[in-house]
Amino acid sequence: MLHASDIKKLAADAGFDLCGLTPCRPLAQNEAWFRAWLAEGRHASLGYLERNTDKRFDPQRLVAGARTAVVCAAAYKNPASEGYPDSHRAKVASYACTTDYHTTIREMLAGMLAALQREHPGLEGRAFVDTAPLAEKQLAVEAGLGWIGRQSLLVTPRFGTYVLLGELLLGDEADAYDVPFAGSRCGRCRNCIESCPTGAIVAPRVIDAGRCIACHTIEKEPAAEVDLDGWIFGCDRCQSCCPHNQKAPMQTNPAFAPAFDPLTMTPGQWLAMRQEEFRTRFGATPLTRSGLERLQENIRRNNPEEPYSR
Repeated sequence: MLHASDIKKLAADAGFDLCGLTPCRPLAQNEAWFRAWLAEGRHASLGYLERNTDKRFDPQRLVAGARTAVVCAAAYKNPASEGYPDSHRAKVASYACTTDYHTTIREMLAGMLAALQREHPGLEGRAFVDTAPLAEKQLAVEAGLGWIGRQSLLVTPRFGTYVLLGELLLGDEADAYDVPFAGSRCGRCRNCIESCPTGAIVAPRVIDAGRCIACHTIEKEPAAEVDLDGWIFGCDRCQSCCPHNQKAPMQTNPAFAPAFDPLTMTPGQWLAMRQEEFRTRFGATPLTRSGLERLQENIRRNNPEEPYSR
């Protein structure tokens, strides 16, 4: 049997700010909501979300024999998380200002899993970092880390929404599990809904991906055009306005320290950049997901009247 206290110590030693445990079980209500969301076409061009829905909401279908889900969170708030001046037309989501979290968190989880397997020979387990069909936000709620806010993101009491998640699915039971987080602490606040520039939050916890600036700047673009509101990669608008985020502390883990400051970069600097410079300066960040040409196209969409956009 696994010991919850040992797992949480491993998580803290690895650099995670939060860790919770929940038994692996089907999340039937969440699956029903998700299927209804898909049926309404709210996923727009994100066709991959239509696949493996049964696995997404049942960890035991994703990993045979999984008994325990360990949900870990790393805080990443940095100066860009606090928002940009309205005049800034080259905005980058704050999570993308650091080394790609997929790489960082995968290494942190791998170290935890290796330590557990040394202590428990024969233990089966897999690590996940936002790349497999796994309802990680709801698992985080089940593991007691926080609640789902009106912008559909996990909100934690201490770090707000500025957390990055990673999970271990383990093939043994733990001696203790965390109590699921009950209720919401959003109160009457609707800042996230009212602040979204494109109205992508069509109802509490319902996102229309076809209107979402983050999808338009990163993913395969939906058919409809939207005003990018100065964003060239991702969008933090529904986060920077959240009271829980405004009081959240800045991150302290060097692994999540900013690799660059987007507030100091002008549209002209981005447009003048060449591939070699981009690879050197940003090759380890999430910006490579879009690539320089896509970023520059987003710059032009944001600044159509400026001479450097032509």
